[in-house]
Amino acid sequence: MDVTSFGIDHDRLLRGIYVSRKDQVGDGVLTTFDVRMKEPNRQMVMDTSVMHTIEHLMAVYFREKSDWKDETIYVGPMGCRTGMYVIFKGDLEVEDVLDAMKKAFAYMENFEGEIPAARSNMCGNYLDHNLGITRIECGIFLHEVLEHMTKENMEYPKQNRF
Repeated sequence: MDVTSFGIDHDRLLRGIYVSRKDQVGDGVLTTFDVRMKEPNRQMVMDTSVMHTIEHLMAVYFREKSDWKDETIYVGPMGCRTGMYVIFKGDLEVEDVLDAMKKAFAYMENFEGEIPAARSNMCGNYLDHNLGITRIECGIFLHEVLEHMTKENMEYPKQNRF
């Protein structure tokens, strides 16, 4: 079974940003980042309304408001509700995107106003959003994790056996 996340020791995984995988596509590479906002099985997962709001805000930030708009392929929630996946064009490492992630989380922490595309004609579940809690979660992740990244927040703990 070649599913990267199944080989990660989730019992030791910390909050942070990890390179989940790199895929060769034509002449280029796509790098998938695991933006892990909660420690799996040790911290309460995020509500779907928060994950949904982060998805909208982060997608808008990376596709419209950052220097990464031409490299952004995908922003979406993890099914386990402990974080987000972000896919960028390029053969990248965490250090390459850390500053952009800090700016994205600062943007979300301070966002005010109407959540982008939270309308029935633009979103399949437009009522499932929570900006207040999203701002809190993004601030916690920014100030507790992104501003204090260490090797342990950037390198997956591997399982001894699979």
